[in-house]
Amino acid sequence: MKNKALLTLTLLLSGLYFLSAQSPQNRLNLIQPEIKVVEAQDEIVLDGVLDEASWKMGVPARNFFQQFPADTSGAQAPTEIYMVYDEDNLYVGIKCYAKGDKHIVNSLKRDYSFFGTDNISVLFDTYSDRTNAFLFGMNPYGVRREAIISNGGRQFGDFLTSWDNKWFGEAKIHEGYWIAEMAIPFKTLRFKEGEDEWRFNSYRFDTHDGEISTWTRIPRNQVIMDLGFMGKMKWDKPLEESGPNISLIPYLIGGASRDFTDIEQDGAEFTGNFGGDAKIGVTSALNLDLTINPDFSQVEVDQQVTNLDRFEIFFPERRQFFLENADLFSSFGNRRVNPFFSRRIGVGIDTATGQNFQNPILYGARLSGALNDKLRIGVLNMQTAKQEASGLPGFNYTVAALQQQVFNRSNLSFIFVNKDAVNSSEAGGSFNNFNRIAGIEYRIGSANNRWSGKIAQHQAFTPSDKKDKFFHFSQVEYITRNFRLEGAFGYVGDGFEAETGFVPRRDYVIWSPEAQLFFYPAKGPVSIHSVNIDYREIIKIGKDGDTLLEPWTLADRGTELTWSMQFKNTARCSLEVAYDRVFLFNDFDPTRLQEDGIFLPAGNSYDYTAFTGTFTSDQRKVFSYQLQPTIGQFFNGFRAGLDGQMGVRFQPYGSIALAYSYNHIALADPFEAKDLWLVGPRIDLTFSKNLFLTTFIQYNNQIDNLNINARFQWRFAPVSDFFLVYTDNYLTDPFSQFSVRNRGVVAKLTYWLNI
Repeated sequence: MKNKALLTLTLLLSGLYFLSAQSPQNRLNLIQPEIKVVEAQDEIVLDGVLDEASWKMGVPARNFFQQFPADTSGAQAPTEIYMVYDEDNLYVGIKCYAKGDKHIVNSLKRDYSFFGTDNISVLFDTYSDRTNAFLFGMNPYGVRREAIISNGGRQFGDFLTSWDNKWFGEAKIHEGYWIAEMAIPFKTLRFKEGEDEWRFNSYRFDTHDGEISTWTRIPRNQVIMDLGFMGKMKWDKPLEESGPNISLIPYLIGGASRDFTDIEQDGAEFTGNFGGDAKIGVTSALNLDLTINPDFSQVEVDQQVTNLDRFEIFFPERRQFFLENADLFSSFGNRRVNPFFSRRIGVGIDTATGQNFQNPILYGARLSGALNDKLRIGVLNMQTAKQEASGLPGFNYTVAALQQQVFNRSNLSFIFVNKDAVNSSEAGGSFNNFNRIAGIEYRIGSANNRWSGKIAQHQAFTPSDKKDKFFHFSQVEYITRNFRLEGAFGYVGDGFEAETGFVPRRDYVIWSPEAQLFFYPAKGPVSIHSVNIDYREIIKIGKDGDTLLEPWTLADRGTELTWSMQFKNTARCSLEVAYDRVFLFNDFDPTRLQEDGIFLPAGNSYDYTAFTGTFTSDQRKVFSYQLQPTIGQFFNGFRAGLDGQMGVRFQPYGSIALAYSYNHIALADPFEAKDLWLVGPRIDLTFSKNLFLTTFIQYNNQIDNLNINARFQWRFAPVSDFFLVYTDNYLTDPFSQFSVRNRGVVAKLTYWLNI
C-alpha cells in the first residue's frame, strides 16, 4: 500500500509540473527591467547627496510599480536607483520621493522591521539561481539592515536578518525626498568571477501613502521578496575577483554567574575565555568559515511561547556562524520534519527554565558557496566538548550538501548528516555511537512562478533495529492571481531517528490538500481578502509496537477554514474556525500544571472545535497592537484565550512593547481549571545608530519562571561590538516564595579584522 501510494503521488506531482513547464505559456519570458552598472570616474562620498559626476553616467532604475494597496498601477511615490562601482565596492544611490518630510522610523537600531517604517531594500541574486539573494536596506535616518534570502524567498521564514556583515551607508532627508547611499564591498558578497549580469530587485515602503512599491512588478498575493520576480543588473564589463578576502574575528569574554538552586555553590563563579572566527574567500563565490572555541552568549534570547501541543516547539537558528548559505543545509524536509537542524549542535535546553544553554563547541569549519553557475556545495564539521555532568562524550558533526540547478528555478539537492560519539568508551551516559541521515530532493519552481514544490526521500542509518528508517515527502503548489491550490503527502517511518534533525513525531503518514481564493475589491477599505481551507489526516503506520491503535488507522484529523483580509491602511484581520480530532498515544496534560497522576489517558480520541480571530492595527501609528482571541472546545473541555502584543514608539529613540498570552483551560474532572500566563514586556532604547540597550522580561507560569535578559551593545567599529548581557531567572510558584533561581552577567568584545 505504502509503496504504491508513494509511487503514484510522486509520478502525479512530476507529471503536473513537467506538463506545466513545457506549455507554451510557461516558455514565454516576461520583459524584465534592466539597470546598467558603470565604473565610477570619481570618488564616491557617502553623505546622502548624489552630487558626484559618476552618478550621472548611468540611467537609473525607475518606474516602480505599486504592490500594495493595489498592484495595477505605477507607484505614487517615485523612486530612482543609481549604481556604480570601483575596484573594491558596489555603490548604490537611491532617491526616494515623498509627499512630506515627517518620515516614520521605529528606532535607530540596526535590522529594523520593514512594515510600519519608511525604508527601501535592494536585493542581489549574485548567482542568478533564483534561489538565494543578499539584501541591504536603509531608512531616512541612515539606519541599516542586511539579510540573506534563501529557498527562493517564497515564505517569510526564508528571510534571515541575523546575518551580519561589513558594508557602509548614509542617508539624508531633503525637501520632498530622501536619499540613501550604500557602499557594499565585493568581499561581502559572493559571486562568480567573469559574470557580467546579476538579477536584481528593490522594494520600498512609503508611510505617507501606506504604499509598498517594487521595481519588478509583483502581484499582491505574492511575497515581495520572492526571487522569481527580479530584473537584471548589467555590468559594463565582466567582474573580476576582489583580491584576497580574509577576515579574522577574535573575541574576549568574561563573566560571573551563580546557580542558587545548587546548595554546594555558595558564591558567584567567575569565568573568562577567548576564541574567534575566520572567514576566508577561497574564490569570489566560495567561502571557508572557521571557528575556535566559539561563544554565542550575546545572541538575543528566544521569545517563549505557551505550549499546548504534545510535541517539541521549533525555534529558529540565530547564531552567526551557521547563517550564511544556511539554506544549503537547513532547507531539506519541511516544517514538520527536518533531517538537519543546526540548533542541535552546541545548544541544550534547561528543563527547569526552558531556557537554552550552551554545550561548548571546541571548533568548527564550514565550506560553502558556488562551484559554478549551476552547482553549490556546503560542507560543515563541528566538534563539541565532553559533557561531564551528564556522562555524555563529545560529538563530532559532519554535514555535506550539494545543490544542482536544473531548468529555470528548480534544483536537485543531496544531503548527508553524520553524528559520531568521540571516545565513547570513556562515557557513562546513555547515547548512540552514531546517527546518520542521507537524503535527496527535487525542488520544483517554474519560470512563471506558478508552480512550486518538492519531492524528497531521506534514509536513516542507526544502531537500532527499528523498521522503516526513511522519510518521504511530496508537495506541490499552484498559484494564480485568483486562487492557490496545494497538495502534500508525507511518510515518516518509526526508524527515522534524526538526532541532528527536528523530528518531533514518527511512525505516521500525513496527507493534506489546501485551497485558497483571492478577492480584490474595487472600492472600500479592503485591499485584498481571501478564503482558505486546509485539511489534513494523519494515519498511524503501526511499526513502533504501540497496540493502542490498529496499524494504518486514522489517528488525527484537522480542518481550518480561514477568512483573511488586508486593509488599505495596512491593518490586517482574520477569522478562523478549526476542527481537530486527536488520538493520544501517551498520557498528556495540556496545561502541564496539574498534580501528578492527573492527565488525559492514552488510548482515547478527542474531537473539538474552536474559533480564533486576529486583528493587527496600522503599524505606522505611534501606538500599535495585535489581538488574537480564541474560544471553543479543547480536548474534553473548554478553552478561552487572548494572545497578542502592543507597542508604543518613541521616535527615533526606541519603543516599549508588551507581548502576552493568556489561556483559561477547563477540562473535565478530575482536572482543575488552570490559567496559563505568558507576559513579555520589552524595552528597546537606541541612543545612537551604534549604541543600543534591549531589556526583555518574560514571565511564564507554565514553566514556573520569570526571565530577565538585558543586552547592551556598542558597535564601536564595522561589525565590531562590545556586549554586556545580564540574565536573571526566578522561581515564581508560589509567589509567596518568590526567589532567584540563577543569575549571571557576561561582557564580550569582538573585533572584525581584515587581512
